[in-house]
Amino acid sequence: MNKSELIDAIAESADISKAAAGRALDAVISSVAGALKNGEQVVLVGFGTFSVKERAARTGRNPQTGEPIEIAAARIPGFKAGKALKDAVN
Repeated sequence: MNKSELIDAIAESADISKAAAGRALDAVISSVAGALKNGEQVVLVGFGTFSVKERAARTGRNPQTGEPIEIAAARIPGFKAGKALKDAVN
C-alpha cells in the first residue's frame, strides 16, 4: 500500500473526503517527525512506539575498493510494534 492508497482507505473508513484524509495523514506524519526530531517518543497504544535510537560511529568497508571508511554516529528513527498490531498481523 502506498500513500495515495492509504489516503483512499482513510477517506473511505472515516467517511471523509480524500483531501481531508490527505491533510490528516500529512499532519500525523509531520507531528511524529517533529516529536522524533525533538528526541521525544510517540506512543500509539495498540499500534506501536516511534523512538529515536543512537547509532555509534563505526568502521565500514568501501565495497568497490575494500578500504576501510569511518561511518559517523547518527540518530535514527525506530519503531516497535505494539501487541494489537502484532496480533492483527499473525
